[in-house]
Amino acid sequence: MPLLTGKVAIVTASSRGIGRAVAKRLSRDGAAVAVNYISSPELAEAVVTEIIATGGNAIAVQGSVANKADVARLFDETEQKLGAIDIVVNVAGVSVFKPHLQLTDDDFEKVFAVNARGAMYVLQAAAARVKDGGRIVQFSTGGTMMPIPAGGIYAASKAAGERFAFALAKEIGHRQVTVNVISPGVTDTDGLIMPKEAIDNLIGQTPLGRLGQPGDVADVVAFLVSDDAHWVTGQNIQANGGIL
Repeated sequence: MPLLTGKVAIVTASSRGIGRAVAKRLSRDGAAVAVNYISSPELAEAVVTEIIATGGNAIAVQGSVANKADVARLFDETEQKLGAIDIVVNVAGVSVFKPHLQLTDDDFEKVFAVNARGAMYVLQAAAARVKDGGRIVQFSTGGTMMPIPAGGIYAASKAAGERFAFALAKEIGHRQVTVNVISPGVTDTDGLIMPKEAIDNLIGQTPLGRLGQPGDVADVVAFLVSDDAHWVTGQNIQANGGIL
């Protein structure tokens, strides 16, 4: 029997990239999955169709994590259509890579609205709604540990989500709910907007010698939300091919 049979999961930003891989992996492991998206219903429905075609159960729910009402509706629809929530994986994130002297107020608002305020909203909802013994995973970036030129604002916004998650792990641990952070390294998705020379440089520093693939990260998430990870909480797991 799949490890997550009977579980219900929310995966934010799961119509594409790493989120899509996570949603499909959790479904393969037996979970019913709420596929969250912002503006690409056709992509989200394609993920749902793929999951259902392989015998799984999934729904698509539109909404931005930066909007508190959208987050509440995401959790409401998941509970109404799939059942009580066991797993929340907050993949949603926005990237801006600019030298510090070129950063603007608009850049700040763009990344912090999703990566910081959005993380706060999703983690609040998860803490209030997830069942005892549940699993919460907050996405961050290896850039919070390994500074990257032009990556300061992105790393700073993601660091906020990390700190929310670490505090929450201690606040709700008595319910046997684990809260962990996963920090992918350079991953081959359509959201990878770094200059080619920067990507090549990072690949050269990676012991495994390649870009990460969405499935590489999804495999680690699958462990963190499984029963096997019941003794792992408040940790930042670096899924990065050994670059750090």
